[in-house]
Formats: sequence, C-alpha cells, structure tokens
Amino acid sequence: MTGPVLVLDAGSASFHLAVVDDHDEVLARHDLDGPPDSGATAAIGEFLARAPAVTACGHRLVHGGPDVRRPTLVDSAVRSSLEAGVGLAPLHVPPALAALDAARRLLPDLPHVVCPDTAFHDGLPEPARTYALPKELTRRHGLRRYGFHGLSYAYTLRRTAELLGRPATELQLVLTHLGGGCSACAVRDGVSVDTTMGMTPLEGLPMSSRSGSLDPGMLLWLQTGTGMAPRRLAEVLMRESGLLGVSGSSGDTRELVRARQAGDADAALALDVFTLGVRRGVAGVASSLDRIDALVFTGEIGEDQPEVREAVAAGLGVLGVRGGRERAASATDSAPCSGRLPWLWTSWAGRPARTPIGSTA
Repeated sequence: MTGPVLVLDAGSASFHLAVVDDHDEVLARHDLDGPPDSGATAAIGEFLARAPAVTACGHRLVHGGPDVRRPTLVDSAVRSSLEAGVGLAPLHVPPALAALDAARRLLPDLPHVVCPDTAFHDGLPEPARTYALPKELTRRHGLRRYGFHGLSYAYTLRRTAELLGRPATELQLVLTHLGGGCSACAVRDGVSVDTTMGMTPLEGLPMSSRSGSLDPGMLLWLQTGTGMAPRRLAEVLMRESGLLGVSGSSGDTRELVRARQAGDADAALALDVFTLGVRRGVAGVASSLDRIDALVFTGEIGEDQPEVREAVAAGLGVLGVRGGRERAASATDSAPCSGRLPWLWTSWAGRPARTPIGSTA
C-alpha cells in the first residue's frame, strides 16, 4: 500500500467502514446496523468527511461469481461480471454492490478492488468442489462448491501460525467461522482443501437464521407436496430457520444461552442442534486432513460465546479434542500435548487476537 485505504464490508445485516494505514492500523472506523442499500452514499460520505484522506478502496465481496475469483481491480467490465453473484448470494451481494457503486461515485479517481471471500477456496481439490450431479448439468451451469468466509479464514490462518509458532505452510488445521453465517474449513499446508459452504452461503452448518444443509427430498416435498412457492421457500431457508427457527425466539446465541438458563426448552434445543451441526461439519472437513494440529474458532460466536465453543469441543473427543476451559491446550503449544489437541480462538475484526482458551492470562 502507498497510503491509507478505505475498507468497506457491506453485509446482509450490517455495514462496516474503516480506514487502514500501511501498517494495518485502523485510523478510523464506523459500524452501522443494517445493510447499506439506498443509504450507502450518505453513510460513506459522512464517514469520509471525518476520516483521513484515502488513496484506494477495498471492498469485501462474499461471492465473486464464476469470473471474479481473486482480488480484482474494478472497471466497468468487472462491475458487470459481479452481477453473476447476485443470484448465488442474494442476502450479501446486493448490499455489497450498492456500497461499491456508491464509493465509486464518491471517489471516482481512486482504484477500487473487490476481495471475494470465495478466493481463499478457489484451489479446492476437484473431489471437494464437485457435486454428485450429472456431468452435463454441472458443466452447463457451472455448478461447483465455492466456499465462503475466505477473508476471515486467511487472517485466522496467519494468526494461528503466529500463535503456534509454526509456518502456515506446515500446518493442518480445522478453522471454524461462527457468526450470523457459519462454516468450517480444512486447511492443509496453508491451502483450503475442504469446506462446508458450497455454491451458495446456504449450505453447511446451521446458522443464525439460515438452515444450513437439509434433505433435498424434503425441499422438493415442500414445493410439490405443500405447494410452497420457491420465493417463499427461499425466505424460510435464509431468514426464518437456523437458531431463530428452532428456538422460535432468537438467532442470537447470547440470548439463547440466557433463555436456556431460565428453563426455555426450545432455546436449549436450538443450541443443541447448532452445536451438533458444528461438530458434524468439523468432523466432516477433518476427513480431508492427515492430522489436526489445532481446531480454531472465530466469528462473533466463535470469539465471544464460550458456552458454544466448549460444547462443540466437548463432543469431538473422537478427534482428540477435549472440551472445557481447563482442558484446552495453550495456543503456544506447537503440537498436541498430553494427548490433547490444541483449540484456540482468535479475532479477525481488526483487533488483536484475544487470550486463547485455557490460558490464565
């Protein structure tokens, strides 16, 4: 970099803006609830009015579609190709494109680079990215597993290597990103080799309000047997399911933990469904590794919800993981000690990594 950069992270339910200098220090930051949509221009303009001057803009993009598969400088052709991702990630791509368009209008003379989450998984081995569907159908429509949370995983991989004191290229890890969206990823020698999310961010683990993977026969039955329209089914799967759907009250694990303590059986079931789903995902991607050097948690739930981390770890004894704060190995261990597998947690939101579980610091 040659000067401060404006970083824009427009999500389905939030909008984060920051100015970062050449040393990755955050000079200014503003977090907004809700996607930017039509208010993107005003939000960015107000932030720029009080933030340091910037020399470039970086945009987080959940899905780059079939053509934008690595960080890419945006021009009119690239901007047009990004539309292909709208149907694949309808909760995430439209607000990101709204923010991109607004920033390009406000800062037309600066370079704008889109950084897709899918880039981290672009080199997935062919068996991991291929669906068991007819070859003709797969080729005609470009059906494949893309994988997501790539920017989170890239940072988490670097930070884990620092904590373990080993090169990322020598590690085999299971990384989990647990937040509004949730996924697990297997990393071998610094490269993603398997992940739970697929062609869209709907596949895989149960999430805050998204269902994760379901029996496809059940989805067909909901349409043919009950007459549920595709648009309505999409709304159910993306906005009314997951923790929110099972509990009937909230998709926030903090609220559900409190409700469970107060005797709410539905909240308890939602948390149990979630933790079992995460364990299944972790165990599934772990099968693509020869060993596991560490199990790593990040994302809002991964960072700030110890009850969930411990419940996940407690059910993974078959992988050598032991649950409970007192049983977690120190994040400075370079290998499992006393037969235990290190599991640690890290922050990726521009803050220093927090104290690993098990440390007395």
